[in-house]
Amino acid sequence: MPTGALTGYVDVAQVVLYAFFLFFAGLVFYLRREDRREGYPLEDEAVGLRHAHNPFLIPPSKTFRLPGGEETFAPQAMQGRTDIETGIPARKVEPWPGAPYERTEGSLAAGVGPGSYVIRHDVTDKTWEGEDRMAPLRVATNFVVHEQGPNPIGMTVFGTDNAVAGVVADLWVDRGESLVRYYEVELTDGSRRLMPSVFCRAGRFTRTVKSEALLAEQFAGIPTTKNPDLVTFLEEERIMCYFGAGTLYATPERAEPIL
Repeated sequence: MPTGALTGYVDVAQVVLYAFFLFFAGLVFYLRREDRREGYPLEDEAVGLRHAHNPFLIPPSKTFRLPGGEETFAPQAMQGRTDIETGIPARKVEPWPGAPYERTEGSLAAGVGPGSYVIRHDVTDKTWEGEDRMAPLRVATNFVVHEQGPNPIGMTVFGTDNAVAGVVADLWVDRGESLVRYYEVELTDGSRRLMPSVFCRAGRFTRTVKSEALLAEQFAGIPTTKNPDLVTFLEEERIMCYFGAGTLYATPERAEPIL
């Protein structure tokens, strides 16, 4: 037999080739199984229920330990459900799969469309040093507003209807990025709410801050924080999505077609 032959019909190169084929097929199967940790089991739009869990094609739940000490699982086992059972205030405008949803109630905090949010962990984000990443200037005393730029603190806040919503009482900075993330607005009733800086614009010469996302009266509905000096992932998600909902639902005209 020639060098490298195991028998008269099989040699080492042939065995290595077949082993590579088996390894590659197993790798593809493993990767395709792992990518089903998100978005599976699939949901049937026609009936609103999820398909039965297939233990062969979908991997078992894996525990992910997050930096804050909390745990999350993927894939998350979810039973069959309907929109009514989960309390989602929306309905499909047409019965066919892929049809858009519309709101069934008027609150901007309903969690529908641009106002939908993810149930994130109710803990604060941290910097590498272990400090709370988002903090007001009254807490993050090592941050100041640059003397050559406009200081929004004390500016009057207007809604998209040009009505007064309140006054900027403080600024919340991102300690990790050295950026202003939120304006803390003191409303006319004395309560305070956080307004994301990306949803408003401060006027250097007019000394005003205006948000095109909300009407002045809708500022009172902005989700509050449990701690006046801290904001959690979940609270940030809900605040941002409240303003997102305002971009479409603040007025009836916004939800209507342009043409």
